[in-house]
Formats: sequence, C-alpha cells, structure tokens
Amino acid sequence: MRNARFGIGQLVRHRLFNYRGVVVDVDPRFMLSEAWYQQVAKSRPPKEAPWYRVLVHNAVHETYVAERNLEADPGGEPVNHPELGQYFEAFSGGRYRATRRSN
Repeated sequence: MRNARFGIGQLVRHRLFNYRGVVVDVDPRFMLSEAWYQQVAKSRPPKEAPWYRVLVHNAVHETYVAERNLEADPGGEPVNHPELGQYFEAFSGGRYRATRRSN
C-alpha cells in the first residue's frame, strides 16, 4: 500500500464525471463489498490503492471514489453540502478544517 494523495478536508474533482467535492474519509484500500465493486466501479480501479468518501458539491449525497479517479480541485471555492457541519468547522485557504471531537 502507498500513501494517500488526498487528505480529509481537501477539495477534489472527479476525473470522469467532473463533479467537485471535499474528502471526509480516506481508506488505505477498498473497504466496501465485492457486490458494490462489481455493480458501481465500472472502470475497475485498483482495490489496493486508497479510496475516498467525498461530499459532492451542490448535492445531498456522498460518493466512494478510487484515488485514480480524483484530482485536486484548483478552484479553491467552498463546497455546498448539507452535511459539511458534521465534519468541518471552518474553510480557509481552499481547505476545510476538521471539527475537533472529544473522546
């Protein structure tokens, strides 16, 4: 396994579907079911590379995306998503800052 290219709070763009979003979680490898992979991951991205949960801009859903299908979003504009407040407390310098959680 290699290091993830993107981090939590980073703005990304999907290379194939051209939507923007913000990373809310990073898995070091594919962590969903084989059935999901067969049905949804049509381009068959590698399972052993990082995968990301992304809140999609101007939508109410999130996606699970292989690293090879993402690129950094150069625009630096905030994302509009109803669940942003569950993950982040601020947006500054083109990046979201994660909410501090108490144990």
